[in-house]
Amino acid sequence: MKFFYGVLPWKWTLLLSVFVLILVDIFSFYGLYTNKFYLFKIDNFIVPVLSIVHFVFLYVLWFKIREKELSDPPMRNLEYSLYIIGIIYAFKFFDTLIILLTYSEYENYLMPDTFIPLGLGILFLYLLLLLLTIITIAKRKQLVGTYHFDDMNQHVDNWGE
Repeated sequence: MKFFYGVLPWKWTLLLSVFVLILVDIFSFYGLYTNKFYLFKIDNFIVPVLSIVHFVFLYVLWFKIREKELSDPPMRNLEYSLYIIGIIYAFKFFDTLIILLTYSEYENYLMPDTFIPLGLGILFLYLLLLLLTIITIAKRKQLVGTYHFDDMNQHVDNWGE
């Protein structure tokens, strides 16, 4: 993990996270088997809706680092919800992996030429998103500080007052 601290500064981590999140949101509407985008399936909106929380966390982290503020309860709640969203990212990673592994089962069917390249690309994006999420949380601990449960009410900033 210390390798990533030196390679990725916090600004690059945040920018790369935003870029990967946008790509993952776009590809969540893509069907690997059919090579089409499905905009009217409710299941395809799960990742883009949950990524809103991820975007808000990235913005709050950027603001806290830039203004040199301490962590607060709303940021802690965003991070805890990001842990759950990370589990969903991991599920989507393994779901895409299983889809890619079923390629040999459907060899007799007409598969699009983009199945393997785009499938591997989406798989890489989910893996990169998981790694960037872990790195972002580690950067938060390093640059903003840990959450102190004993004196949590001393540092309350309600983001508007």
